[in-house]
Amino acid sequence: MACRAGWTYPEPTGRFAALAGMWAFYAQAVDSCYVDDERVESNEGSFYGGWVTAIVTGPFKGGPGSALW
Repeated sequence: MACRAGWTYPEPTGRFAALAGMWAFYAQAVDSCYVDDERVESNEGSFYGGWVTAIVTGPFKGGPGSALW
C-alpha cells in the first residue's frame, strides 16, 4: 500500500469540472506506473507528479536547481 500516492478533487470548480471522480498519482510513490504498456519513470524530486515516457521530452522540473523555472 502506498500512503499519499494519489489525490482527487471530488467537486472541482468551473473549467475543471471534468476532473470530478478522477484520481491522479505520484509515479515516485508507487512501485511501478504504466501508461498503456509502457512503464514510466518518475521525474526527480518528490513534489512534482510527472510521468516520463518515451514520447515526453524534458527538461523536467523536480531536480536540484529547477524549482524556480
